[in-house]
Amino acid sequence: MNSFFTGLLFLTRLPIKYDAEWTPAARGRSVKYFALIGAVLGIINVFAAFFLLLVLPVFNLSIPPLAGAFLLLLVNIASTGALHCDGYTDTMDGLLSGREKSRMLEIMKDSHVGAHGVTSLIMLLLGKYSVIVSIYPSAGASVTEFYTLGSALFLMPVIARLSMVLGITLFPYARREGLGKAFADYAGKKSLFWVFITVLVFLPAAYANMYHAAAALLGVIVFALLFCRHVTAKLGGLTGDVYGAVTELSELLVLLIFAVH
Repeated sequence: MNSFFTGLLFLTRLPIKYDAEWTPAARGRSVKYFALIGAVLGIINVFAAFFLLLVLPVFNLSIPPLAGAFLLLLVNIASTGALHCDGYTDTMDGLLSGREKSRMLEIMKDSHVGAHGVTSLIMLLLGKYSVIVSIYPSAGASVTEFYTLGSALFLMPVIARLSMVLGITLFPYARREGLGKAFADYAGKKSLFWVFITVLVFLPAAYANMYHAAAALLGVIVFALLFCRHVTAKLGGLTGDVYGAVTELSELLVLLIFAVH
């Protein structure tokens, strides 16, 4: 259980008191639980939607779709402390700079945020918000519409963590040291196997939207492999920031696929 809590405390900002082990090996062993941690985040998303859409109406209160989508996105960001948004922003600053490999890595390590990072983050959040709005049920909506939103919000972090593990286990690390290097050094291919099995176990949670769930899983796998391959060609490998970037983009892709009718 220590490995699970190590990963949970690293990937989330949930108020959990646990004296986890923080050695590089412990961080590496936590990778096999990443999809399970994604499920914890997914459950939080679903409970937030349940409160907004089913609990508040009991008290004759209703949240408009635009405001509801904003609150759900806020919950999604707050539960991870914007950890992956930070990595995404740094990655886009580096990759879109048009510089040589070493300079890109320097830019990504810089604590300052550039125009490329800011613009990319705005587009990412706008994309997530817009898609959530598009599948957010209106007042008097059918059970199927409620279920579609819940399925998307639950599977979004689960499937996206698989994309992170694909990057960790199948691609080299670009730096000699770094916060994400322990994951790359100690995770191993078995972690990918267990994460994939975990995702398959949770996939039937969207049994009424299995076509979308299966398409999201396949789409994320293909996207993650192509994206990580592209970044590896640019940087010589991946970094902890790139792990965050592929996770954020995969979450957006899952939402987009569930929005397709």
